[in-house]
Amino acid sequence: MQRFARLFCELDRSTATLDKRAALVDYFREAPAGDAVWALWLLSGGKLGRIASTRELREWISEESGLPDWLVEDSYDQVGDLGETLALLLDDPPDTAPDVPLHAWIEQRLLPVAGREPHLRRAVVVDAWRTLPFDQRLLFNKMLTGALRVGVSQRTVQQALAAMSGVDIARIAQRMLGAWTPTAGFLRDLLSHEELPSDRRQPYPFFLASPLETAPEVLGPPGDWLLEWKWDGIRLQLIRRGGEVALWSRGEERLDGRFPEIEAAAASLPRDCVIDGELLGWREGEEQPLPFTALQTRIQRRKPGPKTLAATPARVLAYDLLELDGADLRERPQHERRQALDELLQAHGDPRVQLSPAVQVADWGAASRLRDEARERGVEGLMLKRLGAPYQSGRRRGDWWKWKVDPLTIDAVLIYAQSGHGRRSTLFTDYTFALWEGEVLLPVAKAYSGLDDKEILALDRWIRAHTVDRFGPVRAVEPVQVFELAFEAVNLSARHKSGVAVRFPRILRWRHDKPAAEADRLDTLRSLAR
Repeated sequence: MQRFARLFCELDRSTATLDKRAALVDYFREAPAGDAVWALWLLSGGKLGRIASTRELREWISEESGLPDWLVEDSYDQVGDLGETLALLLDDPPDTAPDVPLHAWIEQRLLPVAGREPHLRRAVVVDAWRTLPFDQRLLFNKMLTGALRVGVSQRTVQQALAAMSGVDIARIAQRMLGAWTPTAGFLRDLLSHEELPSDRRQPYPFFLASPLETAPEVLGPPGDWLLEWKWDGIRLQLIRRGGEVALWSRGEERLDGRFPEIEAAAASLPRDCVIDGELLGWREGEEQPLPFTALQTRIQRRKPGPKTLAATPARVLAYDLLELDGADLRERPQHERRQALDELLQAHGDPRVQLSPAVQVADWGAASRLRDEARERGVEGLMLKRLGAPYQSGRRRGDWWKWKVDPLTIDAVLIYAQSGHGRRSTLFTDYTFALWEGEVLLPVAKAYSGLDDKEILALDRWIRAHTVDRFGPVRAVEPVQVFELAFEAVNLSARHKSGVAVRFPRILRWRHDKPAAEADRLDTLRSLAR
């Protein structure tokens, strides 16, 4: 635990990515495999569940510290981070206990009591509080609360592993896709230079487009680019290898059973392949796909019944061919991969897997006019892909761009606020906004981004001075501040009290010039819904 605590402190205190990467390289080079793989799992977002709820942790620290509940709550409110609060409320142990390795804490102490009776879980947690020095105690608490945020992305961790081992980062990223168990054997395979049988069951890391924020003319002639519509569905890889079929979402989840019609179409492909595409709800004979909310009904059902299958039939619009008959095609240029994909799908002839159509334009002006019509077509804009580009991994600027239509906007009233996470855990940075329905404000969106640091500090001070009620960590505030929100789309939704759900809301600006009474009404938002 001591070695991982040192790494955690170093990562938390550093602001330079290269310094963080160097610290990770040093750690993974020195740490025993059993510790290193658990550190990898935690830094990649893994969470230890069923050990203790936040309510239990606050109760137990109150009992152990002798502090009343209200003082614990007030301390938490001031510190803003539960893990740090718990670490601060107890003194360091008088004697230094022998160091217990990270893997031993997790495998021998925490996991055996997960989900067990409260007194068993409490004993393990309190023992750690009483025996660990501050830095290790803080790390331990962060592990319990799942708040191990130190400004390190999974990509940064993978870069460190690649630098340390010499294994290509794309292979490391591929092996880490999906659910994996943190064992020394997994780490050995992850850093193996040999191709493993398990590699054939994994998807490839997705290539992600960057937003185009300049005029497209800077990209050169449009003839150098493949233009496609930007569809609003689920990005996936369709894999057919050796007669086995798998659908992998970009969120690294296997979609087995959720889309049986697509699995059946994949099974009938004439050759083994890996296809990158977009999964959409789309009824036969209709010109546009169904809104994303309709597709969500399919995601939530592992075994959809006949009614669901009939109401929201699915299809895949194929973008790219990453592998054919076992050969990795990713280094080939875009136009060659698309030609091979077109030939494969024409030979297949199944409408459930179709080639995403190319958008033909004479010049960038024509492309801009088509982009302006995106919402009427049920798409989000245009994708621009350099015809000579390889298929890379992650977000690499220059070869793939998403040229989205300008966002929709509304003016909404701030009604609730909640503390942020990590470095913003002491500030109110998570906001809930509402629109008018008659004389009542109904919540329609949560937003966390869009304000600069100066505005965040000013709004935080205002929230603290104008709180009218509290609901746990949430503060209700005087409904007087208006903000302009941007979002990509609006869908009708029976799951929300307002009857609508907005896609990807964010704050555009703080409307100091506008009184709350002049904020938009819910009917305005509903009129934009599909």
